[in-house]
Amino acid sequence: MPAETSHDSIWAIIPAAGRGSRMQSATPKQYLALAGRPVIEHTLAALYAVPRIAGIVVAVAGDDTVWPGIAPRFAGRRLEQVVGGAERCHSVLTALELLHEVAGEGGWVRVHDAARPCVRPADIDRLIDTCLDGTDGGLLGVPVCDTMKRVDHGGNVTATVDREGLWHALTPQMVRRDALRAALQQGIRDGIPLTDEASAMEAAGVVPRMVEGQRDNIKITVATDLALAALYLENREP
Repeated sequence: MPAETSHDSIWAIIPAAGRGSRMQSATPKQYLALAGRPVIEHTLAALYAVPRIAGIVVAVAGDDTVWPGIAPRFAGRRLEQVVGGAERCHSVLTALELLHEVAGEGGWVRVHDAARPCVRPADIDRLIDTCLDGTDGGLLGVPVCDTMKRVDHGGNVTATVDREGLWHALTPQMVRRDALRAALQQGIRDGIPLTDEASAMEAAGVVPRMVEGQRDNIKITVATDLALAALYLENREP
């Protein structure tokens, strides 16, 4: 296992300012109940279960009235808060600006979706090991196993896409803090669609490493995902 130095300190960022419109719920999906706790509590617990984390920054909406009641449950942990932006990339960049102040230059950050509560700490550890072993960053993912179809706006299948080499990108995604900060700033200035941190690094010419994760690391997006996530958590081995 590669050894970290103070220069390699690892923080986590959780973008949690979104509304989750596809959930069709008045409550943002990160605050919906899952196995007796809000989704984001499971997510935080999974990240804090990795000893090598230095702290977590959560980016929340400016009018968020739920988060202030959750944060005290993690008293004693290094937990920071920022007000997120219009898009994920803006929220992550704001969190990185805070880290530049509180953690200084250098080090790593891993960004994880608030609505991925089933991530396994062991997978996060493998991602960290991979990134510290001479890479410019990496992300968890799983290979595409279904037949992929391209569909037009009318719902008509226009092509079958070769799935060779295709992977589903998951989170966490881990990058050096300063490099991600610069890549996001440049991408936003250039108007590049930045759907995740890896896309920002790719636009900056960096080649992230894909680390195979687990298929149960789902992102809660629609109502049926809650039941599936509960099943995964219930049947997970200690």
